[in-house]
Amino acid sequence: MSEKKYSSKDYWTKNQPTWCPWCGDFTILNSLKWALNNLQIAPEKTVLVAWIWCGSLMPYWVKTYWMCTLHGRSIPVAKWVKLANNDLTVIVNAGDWDSLWIWLGHFSHCFRRNLDITILIDNNWIYWLTKWQTSPTSQKLTFSSSTPFWSIETPVNGLALATLMGATFVARGFTWDQKWLTAIIEEAIKHKWTAVIDILQPCVTFNKVETYEFYFDKVEDLEKNTWKKIISSREEAVKILSTPQEKIPVWIFYKEDLSTYENQCFQLEKWPLVSQDIENIDVEKIMKKFS
Repeated sequence: MSEKKYSSKDYWTKNQPTWCPWCGDFTILNSLKWALNNLQIAPEKTVLVAWIWCGSLMPYWVKTYWMCTLHGRSIPVAKWVKLANNDLTVIVNAGDWDSLWIWLGHFSHCFRRNLDITILIDNNWIYWLTKWQTSPTSQKLTFSSSTPFWSIETPVNGLALATLMGATFVARGFTWDQKWLTAIIEEAIKHKWTAVIDILQPCVTFNKVETYEFYFDKVEDLEKNTWKKIISSREEAVKILSTPQEKIPVWIFYKEDLSTYENQCFQLEKWPLVSQDIENIDVEKIMKKFS
C-alpha cells in the first residue's frame, strides 16, 4: 500500500485499445484497473506480464511496468520477476492457449511453488487470434477451422487442475459483469499467495456458439450466487470443480493460506534480491572453474 492517493487516471495510458467491439478484453482491462485503484496499489510497484495473442496487448493500456514474453512463457517470467523483487505486485494476463495447452507444465508447477502472483485466464473456448481453431477448453464436438469434422477431445479443466496442483485461490469470473469481476480480481490480488481466475470471455468475432447469449443462460445469477461461501477443503473443491453443474458457478471456490515460495527463501528474509549489495560478490573462481 502506498501513502499517495491514486485516482483511476493514474492507471490509464493515452493509447486506445484496438480490440474488436464488445470484446471481453475491455471488461478485463477496466476491472483490473479498478481493482488496482480500489486497492491503492502504486503503478510503479506493479508488473503486468502477458504473451503473444489478443489479450497480450493489455499491458500496453495499463500504466504500470509490463512485459510481453515469448510464446507461452508469461508464468515463468512472472515468477522470476517476483523472486527478483518480491515487493512488487505481479499479475499475469494469460489465455486458455498458453496456460492450458502450449505450456501446461508452467501452469501446473506454478501452483505447487505458490509464489505471490495473480493469474488471469481469458477463456473463450476457442482460438481467436489464429481465427477459429479449437482450444484446450473447447467443448467436445466443437466445430471449427481445425476440427471440420468436430472435436472429439475432452476439454481441460483448468481450475480443477490448479486446485489439485496446490493453488491457494481459485475463482471464476464473467466479462459481462464488471462489478463482480472487479471484486474477484481485488480479492485475488489481496491474497498473498498464488491466485488464479478463469474468466469466461466470449470471442465476439470467431465463436458463434459460446456467445454472450449462451452464457446468459448458463452462468449462475450473480445476485443470487450460492458460491459466496468459500470451500474450505481442497479435496471437496477439486470434486466440485470436476463435477458438471447445471449452471456455471462464478465466484471464489477455494481459498487457503500457505507459506509462499519467496517467504521460504532465506536470501529474501531481510530485503528484496534487487536491493541487495553485490559489490563484494566475486564470481571469478566459479567462472574459471567452468571456463
